[in-house]
Amino acid sequence: MMLVELSPVAQGDLPIGAFRSHLKLGTGFGDDTLQDEVLETCLRAALSTIEAQIGQALFQRRFAWSVTAWTGASFLALPVSPVVTLESVQLEAADGAVTPIDASGLRVIGARGAPRMVSATGAVLPFIPVHGQVNLIIEAGHGTGWGDMPADLAQAVMILAAAFYEDRTGGDPVPPAVSTILAAHRPRRIGRGEP
Repeated sequence: MMLVELSPVAQGDLPIGAFRSHLKLGTGFGDDTLQDEVLETCLRAALSTIEAQIGQALFQRRFAWSVTAWTGASFLALPVSPVVTLESVQLEAADGAVTPIDASGLRVIGARGAPRMVSATGAVLPFIPVHGQVNLIIEAGHGTGWGDMPADLAQAVMILAAAFYEDRTGGDPVPPAVSTILAAHRPRRIGRGEP
């Protein structure tokens, strides 16, 4: 049941220049980009940490996810939001045989928070073969660029990336300001996430 990123955030989409300014690093020298690799690593670590804590993809990209059971007979709680597209859904038998499920017969409700995949007609979802699984390809995220994500989450990324940059010893890296911002974005589910 691991969510696998199929299309990582491109280096050019990361706000390395803005992060350099946020840190107030010196400019105008011949080696201004000397620390870019470290800055990129800190930004990626901050993005990953925040996405894991709130269940949201900050940059829009594709993910693969496999499950062995539906959340309920008529729905499947999805692991990431905001969902842009349910690209494909396949049943996979224990012997590896794959049966596609027509994605046009499915829909996502609650795409921006606690998203769930349901049958478009309200019917029960197809039977998952014994020892089989369902494989999904989902496109999710706030947008394709840095400016597309909510401003408070962008600020949280900068604060957390700066904390990673300043303290590379592995202490508690999440500053209280970041925790406060993320609290407003954590999914709230009651029970098993029934629609």
